[in-house]
Amino acid sequence: MTEIKDKKTIETFFRKNPGLYVYQIGDLDDFFFKYTHWYAAINNDEIRQIVFTYSGTELPVLIAIADDNFYETEILLNELIPVLPDKFYSHLSTGLDNLIVDSSRKIFHGRHYKMLLTKNKFKSTENDGKIRRLGKDDFANIQSFYDSNYPQNWFDERMLDTGKYLGYLIDDSITGIAGIHVYSEEYRIAALGNIVTDVKYRSKSICRKLTSALCEDLFLTVDHIGLNVSSENLPAIKCYKNLGFEIIHEYNEIMFNKNLK
Repeated sequence: MTEIKDKKTIETFFRKNPGLYVYQIGDLDDFFFKYTHWYAAINNDEIRQIVFTYSGTELPVLIAIADDNFYETEILLNELIPVLPDKFYSHLSTGLDNLIVDSSRKIFHGRHYKMLLTKNKFKSTENDGKIRRLGKDDFANIQSFYDSNYPQNWFDERMLDTGKYLGYLIDDSITGIAGIHVYSEEYRIAALGNIVTDVKYRSKSICRKLTSALCEDLFLTVDHIGLNVSSENLPAIKCYKNLGFEIIHEYNEIMFNKNLK
């Protein structure tokens, strides 16, 4: 296992499949990069796999997505375990979760899909004029909205600095939000996140309208838009598919705590 810090080296490895590695490429942007650590499996001077940790959230996150090099990923994770904190969240390709500590020390947060949208597959929905960009002045209302409609959601105020959060307003009240987890104009990559509709207004296409407007805005500066979604969230998956997103990978989200009894 080798820790690497050179952005170009990391980008070159992940550019072989930019749709799958949206998060990895996007986190090379200066906005996110300072919160990352990158670890590589190297064989005969060739990088075979890279996994990384992100510490810009309250709880560190380990992301290990295996494409065609599953064996190298297993070896890399086994070497990385001793240096990871006692408690961390993770995104792991299906099967990799069995490598990290025993089952009594992890909490399964479900199977998830990675979905991808490219401009040529995008099927936009007409904007009905009720959508506007959200900023720092809206933070209190945004936080209150998430607390009421998606209390387990994680939201960082600084993400509003990207300018890529949209709100759907009815009678001047936020009834839906669509935003990003990763955005980089430099690397032409974005990952959607924090997409939520008020429980009282669901089944009214608000999610689709918001996501469509956000994707239309993002495609002015990016080539690939990804997102992660629970495999059980069928309405959201249907919404994203209607816009042209395709499922490209399955992974598990898991909380690890070495101190659990």
